[in-house]
Amino acid sequence: MKSSFLALVLLLATVQTFSQTKYYIYLKDKGIEESGVLSKTMSAFQAAEKELSPAAIERRKQVMGDNYITEEDVPINEKYVKTIEASGIKIENKLKWFNAVTAYLTDAQAEEIMSLPFVSRLEMVRVTTYVKPVQSSEPAPDNSLKKTGSAASLNYGPSLTQYNLSEVPVVHDLGITGKGVIIGILDTGFRWKTHPALKNLKIIGEKDFVQKDDVTENQAGDAADQDSHGTNCLGLMAGNDPGNLIGPSFDASIIIAKTENVSSETLAEEDNYVAALQWMEGFGVQITTSSLGYNQFDNNIGSYTFSNFDGKTTITAKALNLLFSRGVFTLTAAGNERGNSWGKIITPADAFNVVAVGAVSSSNQIASFSSPGPTSDGRIKPEIVAMGVTDYISKPYDAAKPSNPVYGYGNGTSYATPISAGIAGLLKSCWPHLTNVQMRKMFLECGDNTAAPNNDRGYGLISAKKLISYPNLQLVNGQYQLNKIFINSGGVNSSTIKLNYKVGTGSFQKVSMNYDGTLKYNYLLPSSANGTAIEIYFEYNNTAGTAVREPASTNYKISYGDLAVNNILTAINAAPGIPADYKLYQNYPNPFNPTTTINYSVPVAAGNVTLKIYDLLGREVASLVNENLSSGNYQVKFDASSLVSGVYFYRLQAGSFSETKKMLLVK
Repeated sequence: MKSSFLALVLLLATVQTFSQTKYYIYLKDKGIEESGVLSKTMSAFQAAEKELSPAAIERRKQVMGDNYITEEDVPINEKYVKTIEASGIKIENKLKWFNAVTAYLTDAQAEEIMSLPFVSRLEMVRVTTYVKPVQSSEPAPDNSLKKTGSAASLNYGPSLTQYNLSEVPVVHDLGITGKGVIIGILDTGFRWKTHPALKNLKIIGEKDFVQKDDVTENQAGDAADQDSHGTNCLGLMAGNDPGNLIGPSFDASIIIAKTENVSSETLAEEDNYVAALQWMEGFGVQITTSSLGYNQFDNNIGSYTFSNFDGKTTITAKALNLLFSRGVFTLTAAGNERGNSWGKIITPADAFNVVAVGAVSSSNQIASFSSPGPTSDGRIKPEIVAMGVTDYISKPYDAAKPSNPVYGYGNGTSYATPISAGIAGLLKSCWPHLTNVQMRKMFLECGDNTAAPNNDRGYGLISAKKLISYPNLQLVNGQYQLNKIFINSGGVNSSTIKLNYKVGTGSFQKVSMNYDGTLKYNYLLPSSANGTAIEIYFEYNNTAGTAVREPASTNYKISYGDLAVNNILTAINAAPGIPADYKLYQNYPNPFNPTTTINYSVPVAAGNVTLKIYDLLGREVASLVNENLSSGNYQVKFDASSLVSGVYFYRLQAGSFSETKKMLLVK
C-alpha cells in the first residue's frame, strides 16, 4: 500500500508534502446500476430532482427536453460519505457533477482513503488568487454627471460613462431593468446590507463557501478586504443609488456566493467555485457571472500549463460546461494578465460556451492589462469587451468609519464582467423565452467587431441596445414566431414597419407585423421543412420620414427548425453552442500520415463516451476517449505512427448512440 501511495504522489507531481492538503476524492460510482439516460421512475432520478427548484427544472427543459436529469445530477452516495467521515475526515464540499468530495488529508489519511474500494483516485485541489483589480490613480468623482434627454430621467451620476458606452440607458428608457431574472454572482464576499447602492437589491440566496455559513460580508476570520472585490462587482452589475451608481440589472433577483479567501494562507479554491455553481444551478439561476480565475497556484503546486486551457481539462471549465448544458448563460473575466509573465487568458475563461469578457477604456480601446486569447485549442477569446478602465464602483461601507469612501474608481476585466452580466439580465428580462444558446449567439452578433473577431477584443464591445433590438425566434404552438423591437435615435413611425421574408428559393414577401401595443412586434413564419433557408429584413420610416432598413445591406438568415438568427456570423464561423445531435465527423486529413484529427459532438451529458480505433479484423488498436463528457463539440488527434498502412475504422459510442466511419492510413 505504501508503494501505491508513493506512486500516487508522483502522479500528482507534488514535490512538497504538507501536514494537510486539500484533495478531490473521486468515487467509482454513485451506487446505481444504470448509467446514461435515467428513467423518471428510478429512485436516482427522483433524488436528483428533489435538489432542483421548479425554476431550475423549467430552465433545464428549455435545452434538455424530457432528459433533464443525467447521471451527473444524482447525489453523492451517502454510504460512501459516511464511511469517509467515520475515519475522522471532514467533508468540505460534495461535487455531485464530478462524483467527488473534497477534504483536507494528511499523508496517512490519503493512503487510508485510497485503500477504500469505492475510491477511484485522489487529486489535489488547486489554490490561487482571484482576478485582482488593476491599480491606477483615481480621477476625482464628477457628481454633476447624469443622463439627460431621457424619458425615464435616471440619474447615473459618475457611473454614466461606463454604462453609456454599452448603450444601457437607452434600454432602461424602455422600462427594461432586469425584472424577473435570476442572476448568480461568485466572488470574495459582499457587504450589501448597509451600502446605499446595494441595500435594496433583491438578494434571494446567499452562501459563504469559505466559512460554511450564510453570511457573505466580512466576519471573524476574514481578511480586512475580504468582501471588497465582490462588493465592487455587485454594484457594477445591479447597484441602484440615483445620482451615484445605477447598474444595468438593478431590478433582478440575485444569488450571491462567497467562494474565495483573499488571505495569503488559503487563497482561492477551485472546489468552492464548483460547489457554488451546483448550488446556484439547483436554485434556478438563469445567468452566472464570476470575476475569478486560475492559472498559477500557491507555491506553484499543481499549476496549469497553457495546454490545459482547452475548454475541457480544468475542473472549473468543466463545471461551466455542465452549467451551460443545463440552460444557464455564463460569463467570466478573461483575466488581467496581458502585461505579466503569463500574458494570456485564465481558466475558466477557456470553457466552451462561457462568454469571457475583456476590458476596454471609455474610448473603446483595449486595456493594457486585458488578457488576450486564444484558448490552447485555437478558439477566439475573449468573446466580448466592456468598460473596465476607471469604472465607478461601490466600496464596502463601514458605519464605524463613516469617513471611508462609499464609492471610488477601479480597473480590471473583473469590472467589465459584471457590467456585461447586468446587460445579459436586461436581455433575458426583455425576452424571457430566450435560451442560453440564443443569448450567446446574440452576444456575439451584437458586438462592434463581429465582422473581424480577434483575440484582443473578441466580437467586440457589447451593446445593450443592439441586443434588445436584435430579432429572435420563439416556438409558439409548434410554429416559429419572429420577435423584434425597433429602436432608432430618429424615432420610429410604427405604421410603416414591414417585414420582408423569403422562404427557400421563393421571392420576398412584404407583410405587416403584429404589435403588442407597447414595445414588441412579432410575426409567425410560415411552416416549412426543417433546414429550409429563410431570409428576412425589416423596413420602416423614422419620424422625419427617412426610410430605414435593418440590417442596412445584408439579410438576416434563418434555418427553419433552428432558433438561431444569423446576421454576420454563420453556423460555421460562430463559436460552438450546444450541439443538436450526436455527430461523428470525417477525420481530416484523410488519407493521412501519420496523424489525423477527429471532431465529434455530444448534445447532452450522457455518461461514458468512447472513441476507439479498429483494424479491418475488428481488433481495437487505440482508445482515444473513454470518459464522462458534458455537452459540447470536441476534437481529438490520432497518431498512427505505430500502425501499418491500411484501412481503419473509428467508432463513437455514448449510451445507445453509436456511429462508425472509415479512415485510410498511407505511409
